[in-house]
Amino acid sequence: MPTTAEDLALLDVDTVLTRAADRLSDRFAGVFSPETVDRYVHESYVALFRTAKVQRHLPALAEHFATDRLTALAHAKGAVTSPVPQVLFLCVANAGRSQMAAALLSHHAEGKVVVRSAGSQPAGDIEEPVAPLLDELGIEMIDAYPKPLTDDVVRAANVVVTMGCGDACPVLPGKRYYDWAIEDPAGQSADVVRRIRDDIDTRVRALLAELTHVS
Repeated sequence: MPTTAEDLALLDVDTVLTRAADRLSDRFAGVFSPETVDRYVHESYVALFRTAKVQRHLPALAEHFATDRLTALAHAKGAVTSPVPQVLFLCVANAGRSQMAAALLSHHAEGKVVVRSAGSQPAGDIEEPVAPLLDELGIEMIDAYPKPLTDDVVRAANVVVTMGCGDACPVLPGKRYYDWAIEDPAGQSADVVRRIRDDIDTRVRALLAELTHVS
């Protein structure tokens, strides 16, 4: 039996993760075994735990992260199909550029594109000016959080957009790659980040038009 507060906390986290794995096992029944789902849930928690500044909501985020990874893996394996392109934005911290790009593309695409983002060295939280500056455009980032780069999301993507992650961003055959030279918003003033946001917005709109053949 657990005897310390730390033991109780660990037990509580494991209970929450186990329940999450049970829910996802039902959701992905016939696609992945319960053992695979359970492993993904716990691995996702550990991956987020390594860098997150605030760990109170990590079990819930781990379920969300595992869901996205399992969905991507199912698509990459051909177990499910998507009628729309899948785009992955990559930068180093997944706290500024790639988060803004993902939010802007999701907003403009309105379901015409599946959007993901990740970082080669994810930060503990989203850069401070990013959310309020996207809010200026009516885009909320309530559920956004830095995520580590995983093989499953890369393999699921049709288009990979890199922003400053260099050799840490993997290159796989059969993917369409873009490398956007965009300034890092980390530590910048709101005016600079606003300019970066607008640059990304212009590029995102052009990418969406290309992917959906809309002029």
